[in-house]
Amino acid sequence: MKEKFSTQFVKAYSFLGQNNIEVKKALIAEILTFMRDNTILPCNYLADETAVHWPKDEEFEIVYILYSFSKNEYVRMKTRIKEWETIESAAGVWTTADWLEREVYDMFGVRYANHPNLKRILLPEDWVGFPLRKDYNVRLQDVEWVRKHLGIDSGQKYYVGEARHEDPNYITPTD
Repeated sequence: MKEKFSTQFVKAYSFLGQNNIEVKKALIAEILTFMRDNTILPCNYLADETAVHWPKDEEFEIVYILYSFSKNEYVRMKTRIKEWETIESAAGVWTTADWLEREVYDMFGVRYANHPNLKRILLPEDWVGFPLRKDYNVRLQDVEWVRKHLGIDSGQKYYVGEARHEDPNYITPTD
């Protein structure tokens, strides 16, 4: 892989028996296709796809957990994008990426280019925010959505907009 994608290769390492490969995002679909189709370690199954939010760097780390049935081995493939950038969808490589990427979009707000059906999968379409971002306070909730769809006032003390003003210990994402 390092020979074929030398300009995209960042590093490879093993930690506690877990193999990790970090690459640049530009050719991610081609790299994932290579990982699927190569004969040395054919990773023919996308076991999971997720993200890690790094708000201080304004970045997401996109993580692909690949599995090789023939070698009984996992490989963790990682790449980074800025919060406002898109990344190529892996749905053309593995059909399971369709649902996994919808979950990453729903929880983190990562946008995938050329995704066949990028929309929320766990939260309602009109939900405000992305709950797994590190700058999303877990004590907050979309009180307007609760009022509109459930017809009740929130029983939770904190919700979007008001926690910043009521809680002296609340730390804004810029702090």
